[in-house]
Amino acid sequence: MAINHEKDAPPDKEPGPFHRFRERVRRNAVLNTAWRAGVFTVGAAVLVGGLIMMVTPGPGLVAIVLGLAILATEFTWAKRALHRAKDAAERAKNKALDPRKKARNSLLALAGAALATAAVVAYLVLYGLVLPWNIEDPTFWN
Repeated sequence: MAINHEKDAPPDKEPGPFHRFRERVRRNAVLNTAWRAGVFTVGAAVLVGGLIMMVTPGPGLVAIVLGLAILATEFTWAKRALHRAKDAAERAKNKALDPRKKARNSLLALAGAALATAAVVAYLVLYGLVLPWNIEDPTFWN
């Protein structure tokens, strides 16, 4: 059933204190600009932190999504970017859960684990439990 007029719409619940506060801020141009600048500053800082964490240790993707979510509360462009990021994440999830690719990835992981195990066993057969920087006769490597 489509609602053609506002009077046909079900009554909304009463807005909470944050929504009332935000509406009061929106009515004042200076406060609204300051609020938007603050949201931009915080959101951009979290977003840049996420980008930095992509190359350093840390939850980079989580921080990027969180930064976009903060920015999306006030900016339409961030809302569109967040929507595109969610769509890309959904496509990646579906691709990763594809049974054929899941089986292939499992086989590749098993092969990689077998190679790593073979390398460790070969090292232990040649040198025993000696760390690589403590090998006294490195003729094997020459």
